[in-house]
Amino acid sequence: MNKKVLTTFISAAIAATSASAFADTELRMSWWGGNSRHQATLKAIEKFQEKYPDIKVKAEYTGWDGHLSRLTTQVAGNTEPDVMQTNWNWLPIFSRDGNGFYDMSKQANALHIDNFPKNAIDMTTVDSKINGLPVSMTSRVFYYNKQQWDKAGVDYPKTWDDLMAAGKAFEKNVGPDAYPLVIEARDVFAMNRSYMLQTTGKDIISHKTNLLDYTQKEMTAFFQLYADQVANHVFPSTKEFASYGKGNLYEMRPWIDGRFAGLYMWDTAIAKYTANLDPSMNLELGPYPMAPGATDSGLLARPSMMFSIGRNTEHPEEAAKLVNFLLNDPDGIHALGLARGIPLSKEGLSVLKESGEVDPSSLSFQGYEQAQALPKVITPTTYTDNAQLMELFSENMQKIDYGQTDAEGAAKDFIRRGNRILKRIAG
Repeated sequence: MNKKVLTTFISAAIAATSASAFADTELRMSWWGGNSRHQATLKAIEKFQEKYPDIKVKAEYTGWDGHLSRLTTQVAGNTEPDVMQTNWNWLPIFSRDGNGFYDMSKQANALHIDNFPKNAIDMTTVDSKINGLPVSMTSRVFYYNKQQWDKAGVDYPKTWDDLMAAGKAFEKNVGPDAYPLVIEARDVFAMNRSYMLQTTGKDIISHKTNLLDYTQKEMTAFFQLYADQVANHVFPSTKEFASYGKGNLYEMRPWIDGRFAGLYMWDTAIAKYTANLDPSMNLELGPYPMAPGATDSGLLARPSMMFSIGRNTEHPEEAAKLVNFLLNDPDGIHALGLARGIPLSKEGLSVLKESGEVDPSSLSFQGYEQAQALPKVITPTTYTDNAQLMELFSENMQKIDYGQTDAEGAAKDFIRRGNRILKRIAG
């Protein structure tokens, strides 16, 4: 072959190969989690690349520690990944005006957004911009130790009055150190928010101002409810709870042996509590207490996590294909399995139920189904479970328990300092 022709042929081949290489789209995807989630997600990415060979995905995954600070740096520097696993309560951090992430409503058809409940999409929408697709939901519901409740001789509470009365039955029939519930500050806040919302039709935080919306009188009633629950032996006071030492609740001796006979807990977290329970005992899902005439359960339900698309992505269509594959495509759904909880997508749930990967008899799924069926009119704001606010609430609970204040004083302090916290974080 003529040397000049050969050179031309080789050059053309190299050029064609280079053009093919540059035609590929590369996406970056980040998430946090443990090894099982990492492996499931890597498997799903592999399946995605088989289906879309012109799209390459670079995986960026870590444990929980340090992940938020790393992502914060990336977002601030406009170097965030194309697709990210995000938390619902990060929206005020990254996207107060809805512009912190790509508006996924622009890819509504590609993402099959109609596969997701409207109330869940509303929770991930900021100023009419969809900032994330909820992967799964988690809700606080009631779980009870069947054997201990049988011993107490009372049925699982169907009303808040039933719950209040159960405390004295446990004290009398099981023992002075036995309680129908054991709940920490966040749980108390969420549970009593539910009661107040059912009875007043009003949320504790305004959805318009992002400040505390209760009057002094209403907030006093909120703290008095806690004081009455402690007085009626519904759950241990902060003073008594502290005597059991620091550590995980599910590792505490009174939980293991059944003296703490119930939980108001995230349905996604219940497995670790059942795993540590005395083998002679078992938990059951209880009914959700409702006040007479209530039209809203006041349930604290939120996306356990989301998939968001970076606002600076140069490949929104390809990023949408990846998110849709993970949440709505049978191959992606099977690969991820339950690594991120029970899928919220109708397609995702249907696929895993049909394959038997979702166990309808599991406590977590029972809690999920109950939460989906409960009336939910007012959705919580992203500030409802704020760590600083919960720390302040816990501080005022302790002051009541140690006789340093009363419900009225706690309410006044919580309104004043709570609004200061909310003004700072809500801007």
